[in-house]
Amino acid sequence: MTAGSPQTADSAEALLDQPIHTPTPAEISRHTATRRVKMWAPILLLLVGAVAGAQLLRPLPAPYMVVANRTHTVEGRLAVPWPDQGQGAVRIAGSGTISTFGVQKSVPIASVAKIMTAYVVLKDHPLRRGEAGSTVTVDARAVAEGRSENESRIAGLTEGSTYSQLDMLKMLMIPSGNNTARLLARWSADSRSEALFVEKMNVAARNLDMKDTTYTDPSGLDAGTVSTAADQLKLAEAVMRDDVFRSIVAMPDAGIDNLSQRLINNNTLLGAPELSIRGIKTGSSTPAGGALVWAGYKTVGKETPLILGALLEQRADSPDLNATRSLALVLANSKKVIETVRGVLTSATVVHKGDTVGYVDDGLGGRTPLVAGADLTVPATPGQVLRLTLGTSGGRGAATAIPHTAAVGAEVGVLTAGEGARSVPVVAGEELTEPSIGTRLTRIG
Repeated sequence: MTAGSPQTADSAEALLDQPIHTPTPAEISRHTATRRVKMWAPILLLLVGAVAGAQLLRPLPAPYMVVANRTHTVEGRLAVPWPDQGQGAVRIAGSGTISTFGVQKSVPIASVAKIMTAYVVLKDHPLRRGEAGSTVTVDARAVAEGRSENESRIAGLTEGSTYSQLDMLKMLMIPSGNNTARLLARWSADSRSEALFVEKMNVAARNLDMKDTTYTDPSGLDAGTVSTAADQLKLAEAVMRDDVFRSIVAMPDAGIDNLSQRLINNNTLLGAPELSIRGIKTGSSTPAGGALVWAGYKTVGKETPLILGALLEQRADSPDLNATRSLALVLANSKKVIETVRGVLTSATVVHKGDTVGYVDDGLGGRTPLVAGADLTVPATPGQVLRLTLGTSGGRGAATAIPHTAAVGAEVGVLTAGEGARSVPVVAGEELTEPSIGTRLTRIG
């Protein structure tokens, strides 16, 4: 077919007559979207993968334990025969406070202050049972103060004579020698005055959380030395851990070489075998009245807990020279309290084996129940409120940190009643597992 033929011309005209297609807005939008998806999809997939990888690589939060009940109240009610005046407190070492009486306000405590004096001396110059310790030389001040007629003192000391630290502590705590207290303070602090030692007494009080206690002298004769019954039991629990202190305050009397007089303890309750009293210290003065901090024992079940009590501000009617009758009053009133507490002290079951006591929280919302691995029993009195805590256990073969995984029945920690009096293992009630992948991918924060 030659150029310019009629057929060729007709074909061209036919093409020109066809309408030109113009894309619609919807088509343009679809094409644009398609191009964007093709362009961004790989980037988004890469970002999602990076985020997911980062989430999975993030360290898991540390699991922690939550106790189901923070306290346990022993069944029954304890009616302590507190006196009509003063203040008092009773506690079981490790289990916590049984009862308090009166307003716990700071009041003079007389020779009860010597408990802290002995505590600080033994902290600075510790003794083992059977040791006599260093030598203490009597100075002229201790001799002169031994002639005072208006305070308790050790008479008959001679300047330059020497006694062991152990014997000086006996003179301090058994007959309550004020001159001995001051001499020990000067010796312990290696100072000509008692001021440095008194500051140590106050530091020790702060360390024991005795917030309402201030010491102004080592003997307690100064009315500025004040405390509360509750504070004194904090000190009593701490100092009764010392073997030497316990052995001294349990003595009803003692003889000292080169000392003509036998030391006689004012705490006559030591002579009552049915009470099992083993200390600690009496106090009496006109500002303080009669005061006593006592310690005793009673076997309940398989345990023999230490019971501690304090009674302050016991005042007999006048005349009461040097608070002698007030001292007799505080001893009599304390005996009633001791008899009552001993009479109702029992071994209380706080939880039974298999009881659910809390759970492990994995930090991402997962919870695994914990059950007691054994019965938890503690010495307690009716109505006593015991604090319950969950924690990690120590010792050979026991867990030292909360695990992320554990089989059913595996030990995870311990449940403690009171302030460390007794603990039992707690075990996983269900399988303890790490958070799932889904949880780890979706966690925030």
